[in-house]
Amino acid sequence: MKNNVVHIVGTGTIGEPLIGLFTDFREKLGVDEVTFHKRTPLASDRSKISHLLSRGAKLATDSDQRDAFEKLGHKVDFEAEEALARATVVIDCTPAGNDMKEKYYDHVQGPKGFIAQGSEFGFGVPYARGINDEILRPGQDRFIQVVSCNTHNITTLIKTLCDEGKGRYSLARANFVCMRRANDVSQTKDFAPAPQVGKHDDGEFGTHHAHDAYHVFETLGMKLDLFSSAVKLNTQYMHSIWFNFLFDRDITRDEMVARLKANLRVAVTDKRNCNEVFSFGRDHGYYGRILSQTVVVLPTLTVRRSRELYGFCFTPQDGNSLLSSLAAALWFIDPAPESVSKRLESVRRWLYTEI
Repeated sequence: MKNNVVHIVGTGTIGEPLIGLFTDFREKLGVDEVTFHKRTPLASDRSKISHLLSRGAKLATDSDQRDAFEKLGHKVDFEAEEALARATVVIDCTPAGNDMKEKYYDHVQGPKGFIAQGSEFGFGVPYARGINDEILRPGQDRFIQVVSCNTHNITTLIKTLCDEGKGRYSLARANFVCMRRANDVSQTKDFAPAPQVGKHDDGEFGTHHAHDAYHVFETLGMKLDLFSSAVKLNTQYMHSIWFNFLFDRDITRDEMVARLKANLRVAVTDKRNCNEVFSFGRDHGYYGRILSQTVVVLPTLTVRRSRELYGFCFTPQDGNSLLSSLAAALWFIDPAPESVSKRLESVRRWLYTEI
């Protein structure tokens, strides 16, 4: 029987913790081997790469960079194209997923599937764990786009608060203001010295956040009225989202709180400062990340005129994207829903319901 090999392209803010998750829990996840591709040999990354290798991951590089990696003291097990061909699942964590698909992934026969991250719209089926798992078709869907962390947050809020069952949603309209952190704490470039507002470059949806959320629900046969705005803040802590839902029926705050607390992928908190939530993730998360889809700030939740809901929430730093990437990879290995859920039990400790 062929081994289950997960190959991860990139060692950045999503790639590195994914490599860690698959190596640390490979037995429980049903993975036999973890390989990863790094493009550029850097002395400043030597300790990071050495640590990943010491935990059991195997390094793949481009042929013209092999000597440079070995001079840094790294063992190179595979060249890039070889690692792709022998993989069961490939997870691309770079901003070049669509380019790589056209150049390589469309032509590689070995892997069962390929996964790209949020910025790569059009790569494949847009997917968020717990939102549209049922639309994935075994043997047909070979390319999956795990949507962005803010899109995870938005779609989770909508499904949790508006799903009435049997394919009916009570949402008449929803608006979101995504207050994005400037960059990750591990990054030194592109920090915003002051709030920077984003353009409404989509006449229907405003920004890509509502656009992407719309397309996730479109896979379920729904066409929701969504609009988003964005502003980048001079912080490295967490993304924050202000939301406003208009329902087509009367609601109560107690009902909305009960719905949020019933979803095991939703965390609620009384903390109104994002640094406190970020600090909780740093102290109690995996690689500093909790895997919950959203953190809703309960003191901000209010109902106006019986049908309008307002509130704020925080977006876990890539944690929800990590969970969906894990789930999508496990689905490619064995698509049975109960099998995916069972194998994900090993990381459930980082799905918090209260912070």
